[in-house]
Amino acid sequence: MRNTKSDFPVFAAYPDIAYLDSAATTQKPQQVLDAAAHYYREENANPLRGLYDLSVKATDAYENARIAVRDYIHAASKREIIFTRNATESLNLIAYSWGRANLCAHDEILVAISEHHSDLLPWQAVSRETGAKLRFLECGKSGLYTEEDLRKALTPETKIFAIAQVSNVFGRLNPIREFAEICHKNGTLIVCDGAQSVPHIPVDVQELGVDFLAFSGHKMYAPMGIGVLYGRRELLEKMPPFLSGGEMIEYVTRESATFAELPHKFEAGTVNVGGAVGLHAAIDYIRSIGFDEITKHENALTAYAFEKMRGIPHVNIIGSEKAEAHLGIITFTVDGVHPHDIAAIFDADNVAIRAGHHCAQPLHQYLGVQSTVRMSLALYNDERDIDLFVNTLKTVRRRMGLE
Repeated sequence: MRNTKSDFPVFAAYPDIAYLDSAATTQKPQQVLDAAAHYYREENANPLRGLYDLSVKATDAYENARIAVRDYIHAASKREIIFTRNATESLNLIAYSWGRANLCAHDEILVAISEHHSDLLPWQAVSRETGAKLRFLECGKSGLYTEEDLRKALTPETKIFAIAQVSNVFGRLNPIREFAEICHKNGTLIVCDGAQSVPHIPVDVQELGVDFLAFSGHKMYAPMGIGVLYGRRELLEKMPPFLSGGEMIEYVTRESATFAELPHKFEAGTVNVGGAVGLHAAIDYIRSIGFDEITKHENALTAYAFEKMRGIPHVNIIGSEKAEAHLGIITFTVDGVHPHDIAAIFDADNVAIRAGHHCAQPLHQYLGVQSTVRMSLALYNDERDIDLFVNTLKTVRRRMGLE
C-alpha cells in the first residue's frame, strides 16, 4: 500500500508523533477536510426546507452522503440509513425507540460482556424502565465467543442481543453472521456495534443478517459529530421517533402530529450536513485505497507489533495469544506499572496510546484487571510508529525504577 501519511495534515504539523489511538478517533485526510470546507464555503444552507438553489444543493449533498453510506454497508435502501451524532446516539436510539415499544417484564436483553458502555448503559436504562431482565454473554479470557455459548445463553424470552463486530479491547472479530442466524431462529433481534469494524473491513449488513448496525464517522476518517444507524426497514417503520421537533414531522395540530417517512422520522432538527459530506468523502477515500490493501497493511503491522511485544518481559497482552485475532488493536498491561503511568511515559516519547478501562468496565472486572493500555492502528501507521512504540515499551519498568 502506498504511504498515506502525507494525506493527513496532522502529521505535517506533528512529524515526530506516533499516533496509535485510532480506536478512539482517527485523524482526517486532506480530502475530507476539503470536502467539509467546500460545503461550508459554497453550499451551506438549511437543507430539506428551502426551495432556493443553495438549499437544494445542501439537500443534495446530504442525501448523496446517505446513498454513499447505503452502498458502503450494502443496505437494501437509503431509507434504512439514519444519520445521528455518533454510534452512541445510534445505540441509544435503538434501545429507547425499539426497546421501550417492544420490551416488557419477563422479556430478556442479552449483552456481550465485552461491550462498550454505549451498548450497555442504554440497555440498563431500558431494563429498569420496562422490567426486562438484563443478562450477559460471557467470553473466554481470549475474548472468544462461540456459537454454542450463544445458543446456551438464549432463551425463549430473549428479545434482543447486543454485540460488537470487533471488540474495542480484544480487537477480536466476532462471527456476526452465524450469531444472527442463531438469534433469528430463536426469534431474537441482533444489534451490532460496528464502530471498530466498519473502518477496517468490508461490512455487508444484508450478508451479515443484522437487524441493526451502529457506527461513528470519526473512527473512519470523517469529522466528529456524524454517525450512522442502519436498521431493517420493517423494524424502523414500526419504531416511534427518538427525538421530536423540526423536520421529522409531516403534519402538526395543537393536539397531535404525524411523522415524516423514513429516514427523516429519526432526524429531528437541523441536520449535520457538513459532517455527512465529510463522511461521504471519507468513504470515497477508503474506497480509493481499497479494503484489500487496508486489511493487508493493518494486519501486517499488527503482527509486527505483536511479535515484538511478546519478546518483552513483564508485558501481558490481553486476549488471544495469536496476532491474527487482534484486528489492529492490542491491549496490554506491564507488571508493576499503572496504565496511566505507562501512558505518561509514552507521551513523553511522543507516542499516543490510550490508558484506562476503554469504556468497558464490566469486561475489565470480568478479566480481573482494573485498567489496561491500548494501542490501535489505522491505515496511516507504518513500521516506524511500531518501532517507536516498542522502544518505549522496553523502557517502561526501568523508568519507573523497577529494573
